Amino acid sequence: MTDQQDRLFATSRAVTSGFRFDEKVVRVFPDMISRSVPGYELVVPMIGMLARRFAQPESKLYDLGCSLGAASLAMAVAVNAEGTGIIAVDNSAAMVARCRQHVAESDVAVPVEVRLENMLDTRIENASVVVLNFTLQFLDRGQRQGLVNRIATGMRTGGALIISEKICFADDQEQKDQTAWHHDFKRTQGYSALEIAQKRNALEEVLQPDTEAGHIERMKQAGLSNPRRWFQCFSFASYIAFR
Repeated sequence: MTDQQDRLFATSRAVTSGFRFDEKVVRVFPDMISRSVPGYELVVPMIGMLARRFAQPESKLYDLGCSLGAASLAMAVAVNAEGTGIIAVDNSAAMVARCRQHVAESDVAVPVEVRLENMLDTRIENASVVVLNFTLQFLDRGQRQGLVNRIATGMRTGGALIISEKICFADDQEQKDQTAWHHDFKRTQGYSALEIAQKRNALEEVLQPDTEAGHIERMKQAGLSNPRRWFQCFSFASYIAFR
């Protein structure tokens, strides 16, 4: 299976079904996410850099909602702490199959275990780094605090939680501006107005963003310290907090 250009929403549809991480999306996912999420290609290697700093010897690193394993492999390349292992989890069978292929073809010293599993069922233990790279936004809002609480409970002292998300804004004008700028970015990447509109409609059924304040408060409630934003480009941001 060869990666293809994202043209999934290039033709008009009478009804746009909800976005699903199925085989069609897997085939175009690398192209889709790099052309849809401004800064993604910088965020991924920086997750590896941060993991290198905070990974502790004889600990586990988790990539929850790993998709094709970009963050997992970035950590596997960067981390040099002895005895570490990476657990990559996704509930899409198509994503997991391709992720396992990517891991098998990679040349990394840190072992990566890829699991077909719902992140809500993943047992977090002995963790020094946990990554949620644009995945929390797809969970029901009522499940998010519980997940972050469980992550925090399973982390070592000094461990780091990294959360990347599409965020929304409390101020209506800022929300309008950020949305417009994001759409401008997509246009520069070659997406048509039809593609932008149809993908937005599909994602609105499954992607529910939080405000930055909501993310910060959730991490604090979980008992994590010093939550802060380390990256933002338009409505896409990444945060880090510590156990």
